[in-house]
Amino acid sequence: MTAVTVMPHDEARAWLPRDHDWTVDDLEHLPDDGLQYELFDGVLVVSPAPTRAHQRAAGRLFRLLDGVCPDTFEVLVAPLDFQPTNRRSTQPDVLVVSRDDPDDKALHRPPLLVAEVLSPSTKTKDLLLKKDVYESSGVPHFWVVDPGLDKSGTPVVTVYVLEDAAYQERGSARGTDTLEVAEPFPVRVCPADLISR
Repeated sequence: MTAVTVMPHDEARAWLPRDHDWTVDDLEHLPDDGLQYELFDGVLVVSPAPTRAHQRAAGRLFRLLDGVCPDTFEVLVAPLDFQPTNRRSTQPDVLVVSRDDPDDKALHRPPLLVAEVLSPSTKTKDLLLKKDVYESSGVPHFWVVDPGLDKSGTPVVTVYVLEDAAYQERGSARGTDTLEVAEPFPVRVCPADLISR
């Protein structure tokens, strides 16, 4: 499959179009320009830099998880690549990893938990492509934070757990409701607290 993507830099345009799939090695040659470069089965997908609201939600989720995370794990934020194969590379917004994972530029073992904060420009990618990568790679816990993209503007947090190789919804909370999560470690999350100014 050939990936054709519009990127703002001549340096990146020199790589396009391609007559072969992208690999994680190709990512090393792309510009460090604030854009998000991810691979889905050899196809390069470029997303804009996140918005302030997106970063607020990701930062607050990081602080919430970091405050209750057991010492054997650590909570990290993007950009950090998860590269389960040579043709797949994602940057989860928030992730929980084992402290004994190698200190590489990228993760190759599945994180314990990944969370994606939805944006209008990345919602489809997060809910379809990235969810599939996490599910097929064996990431046990997947969270989705919707800061209120629907007409109601109500934020929602949905928690999925991997069971029999597929994600099953384990719980969801809207607005000022609180979701009590037991796994992978106990935490209480209120969607409104993640987005309020």
